[in-house]
Amino acid sequence: MAKKLYRSRKDRKIWGICGGLAEYFDIDPVVVRVIFVASIFCGTLGLWVYLIMWFIVPEES
Repeated sequence: MAKKLYRSRKDRKIWGICGGLAEYFDIDPVVVRVIFVASIFCGTLGLWVYLIMWFIVPEES
């Protein structure tokens, strides 16, 4: 069965993007959140990626 990327419903702080990415790559969600926060402070690319993923990635059923 192929893995699919979903926004997490059980491990979410805002919209579940970081939790879903962590489940997909089988890593700790804190690592993904730290990477997103660091990318936001290094420029606005992280914010834009997060917002785009919020629109594109479906929510977990």
